[in-house]
Amino acid sequence: MYQNFIFDLYGTLVDICTREDDPVVWEKMALFYGYYDAQYTPEELQETYGRLVRRQKDPALQSRRYEAEQVGDAKKSHEGYPEIRIEEVFEGLYREKGTEASKELILHTGQMFRALTTEYIRLYPGVKEMLERLRKKGSGVYLLSNAQKIFTEYELHMLGIARYFDSILISSEYGVKKPDIRFFEILLRTCGVNPKTCVMIGNDAKCDIEGAKKAGMDTCYIHSNISPSADADVDATYVQMEMDIGKVCRMLGI
Repeated sequence: MYQNFIFDLYGTLVDICTREDDPVVWEKMALFYGYYDAQYTPEELQETYGRLVRRQKDPALQSRRYEAEQVGDAKKSHEGYPEIRIEEVFEGLYREKGTEASKELILHTGQMFRALTTEYIRLYPGVKEMLERLRKKGSGVYLLSNAQKIFTEYELHMLGIARYFDSILISSEYGVKKPDIRFFEILLRTCGVNPKTCVMIGNDAKCDIEGAKKAGMDTCYIHSNISPSADADVDATYVQMEMDIGKVCRMLGI
């Protein structure tokens, strides 16, 4: 039925549970920062992390940032749905203590944090088989994810699904995220696909479905275990109120 299939990631293809409020996370992260002369108590580190994240999300800072640099196609503009780069937060935590961290150290710090906060991460049953069928059919397969590259790029390889996608767009690399129509338009333009040939498949009625509809795509909503609870009444081309990849495949003719 469709030539191109655009997928959300977390809650659609990948089941994940992360817990950033676990005191053990901050104890271990404070120990890690201490290895590199950035001395924190666990409580101070958690508070500073939260403050730096809030600062990154501040609209005034976002506006100044995009005026000063070109970030993907979301350049020189104040975004309705701006995206942060979480690596800048981890770097900021070093700078708060007078430590200049290399890019490699910042990457490893972020991945240490992700490993400590991830309770589990796994594919939903049937995901690989679905992606393999799409590749064999010659369909276009794309990923459009609100996520952080320093986490997601590596998780895609760990889970063994990176190779199935023709293109992978991660919001932290473009300074804008779903449901902003510009993120969808970046994909359509850079990948050279017509929205009328596409279906967007996701588990979030606002981010995935609302944004894709504005971009002129058909949509497939899957209510998964990590979908927002407010998604009980969703207006999509296809609606499935349970996570069952087999049913999704039959519904979409995969």
